[in-house]
Amino acid sequence: MTPMEASPLDEAQASVHPRPAQFGPFGRLLLGVSKLLAALGGLAFVGLVAMSLVSIVGRKLFSLPVPGDMEVLMMVAATASATFFAYCHLQGGDVKVDFFTAKARPRTVLLFDAAGSLSVGVFGALVAWRSWVGAMSLREVDETSAILGWPVWLAQAGMVPGFALLAVAGLYMCGQCLRARKAAGAGRRA
Repeated sequence: MTPMEASPLDEAQASVHPRPAQFGPFGRLLLGVSKLLAALGGLAFVGLVAMSLVSIVGRKLFSLPVPGDMEVLMMVAATASATFFAYCHLQGGDVKVDFFTAKARPRTVLLFDAAGSLSVGVFGALVAWRSWVGAMSLREVDETSAILGWPVWLAQAGMVPGFALLAVAGLYMCGQCLRARKAAGAGRRA
């Protein structure tokens, strides 16, 4: 078997694992919002690349860099990077180490996937909460960036929607995996 070929076990596990095509109305809405947020994050990174190119060329050729380019890069990248996680999780794009579950039954794999998604959901909620608390602390002390004087709390608060959406995505996928596991069990008994 070549590395690109799927084993019959992989195909059996993939057939019961929840996919976006099997999502209900809420799942499709969640996927759409996640995709939109990820696209906005991608556009933010494209903008950062363009700004960096202008700054580098300006610095090297004309001694005119973009003022505060590193501040903008750090603040926007922090916010933009949080936008991809929910979409990645809903698409099943997480890194999974299946060494221990490679020969497990699909129902067992789905149980582990549900536990993993629950962990993702709890992690997303925890990071969203702590990011918000941190942002409010920075707002209270009125911390600003050194060159541009931008409020630092805005960048940290900007991460909250991405992590909150990750929490919802994780909990949704946990439910999807548990439903798929139940359906796989009912199919075996029939």
